[in-house]
Amino acid sequence: MSSWLILVDSLRDFDNAATPHKLITTRDYLARPQLFQGSRPQIINLARSFAYQSRGYYCSLLAEARGHRIIPSVETMVDLGSRALYAQAVPELEEALAKCVAAGAPAVPERMLVMFGNAPDRRFDRFATLLFDWFRSPVLEVLIEKGDRPNRPQIKRLSALPVIKLEEPELKVFYEALNQHTKRQWKSNKARATSRYSFATLHDPAEKMPPSSLKTLKHWAKIAEKLAVEVEPITRRDLGRLAEFDALWIRETTSIDNHTYRFARRAMQEGMPVIDDPISMIRCTNKIYLHELMSANGIAVPPTVTVGGPGDLARAGDELGFPMVLKVPDSSFSRGVKKVDSPEELSSLAKLWLADTDLLLAQAFAPTSFDWRVGVLGGKPLFVVQYLMAKGHWQIVKHEPNGKAIEGGFKSMSIGEAPPAVIDIGLRAAQLIGNGLYGVDIKETPTGLYVVEINDNPNIEHGVEDASEKDQVWIELTKWFVDRLE
Repeated sequence: MSSWLILVDSLRDFDNAATPHKLITTRDYLARPQLFQGSRPQIINLARSFAYQSRGYYCSLLAEARGHRIIPSVETMVDLGSRALYAQAVPELEEALAKCVAAGAPAVPERMLVMFGNAPDRRFDRFATLLFDWFRSPVLEVLIEKGDRPNRPQIKRLSALPVIKLEEPELKVFYEALNQHTKRQWKSNKARATSRYSFATLHDPAEKMPPSSLKTLKHWAKIAEKLAVEVEPITRRDLGRLAEFDALWIRETTSIDNHTYRFARRAMQEGMPVIDDPISMIRCTNKIYLHELMSANGIAVPPTVTVGGPGDLARAGDELGFPMVLKVPDSSFSRGVKKVDSPEELSSLAKLWLADTDLLLAQAFAPTSFDWRVGVLGGKPLFVVQYLMAKGHWQIVKHEPNGKAIEGGFKSMSIGEAPPAVIDIGLRAAQLIGNGLYGVDIKETPTGLYVVEINDNPNIEHGVEDASEKDQVWIELTKWFVDRLE
């Protein structure tokens, strides 16, 4: 079993009889790195201060450098140091508080302590779990005030509270929460007996067009097993179990405003290799960002006009002509992407979509019979495939009014067979995003190749994207994770 370490500034700060885990002072942890060579301990940092450049701060900073799992991470410390940095989490947290009240929770206290995701009153568990999902810290202090509307409390302040500041009754609750947390988080020796590592794959069994089906994930599991790696599918309900695993591959359609982003962020906080990482998700999610990034780095992209309001529509028509393609910046799977044939269609659709977003992307229309996709992993080509347009349609996926999605066919080819220019532009585009897994969509036109989109969680379906490279796709994927763990 992986060992736990409890970091304290002084051994007098902690009741040694309250937990079976080993105590070590922050001074020894900082000054004696040789104590941990060849091990990957799990660490709970209970320093007296998490302030910038404090001992507690440096312990979490060096733990990440040493490949140790630690809570709180430096990222959490920094985020909780300023409301401006944790503000993105506040609306969702306040919504969770409101739901607790609606479900019968008592009046919300002005001050609430959440310890390892546990609330002082079980009726606030929904809120406490979500708060710990966002900010992995042993003790979180929440100051709450009445909102402008009834039963809609507002969060005044969030902070990571050092254990040394807890009162005696609160300490008893803390030790119980600590022991419960360490007991449930890590897997046993038996589970480790046959595998060096255990990887989680986040998927949604109900998703109609997932990046990889459960059948495909089972195929990967068979390949990974030969490399002494256990692969286990998990769902959004398993965020609390994530620390049981060594790595995470997200196989749901990603979005920075849902649980997939929290899973990615949590994995990063745990020091786990993850695809997709939060930065790649942020960069790839928005088509306007991608257009600017590609253009600034000399990657060919379609002629484009950014639409911020009705005043930009005439310019788009003059520069791009008709038909043109109008896109919602954060759309996926061909949704939020429509071809318009006239100024009237453009005006009508832009008015509708601008009600939900401040910016749209208008691009020149270039009809083709297929789109290239280059799968890139760790800066190297992983697969190459041509996606054929859906029958009678100009996209590879046609979404019917009844919700049915009709897909075109595909043509897979080995990396050695693919045109070098296609691979080259795919690699150059992906390297601007990061070192993870990306699917670069490329159009081949009479005027040359250009990048249409970069996907942070590209489809990899057994029998499609791996049809030419076969199991080498899955071997390379497994090795990518393993290399970052060794």
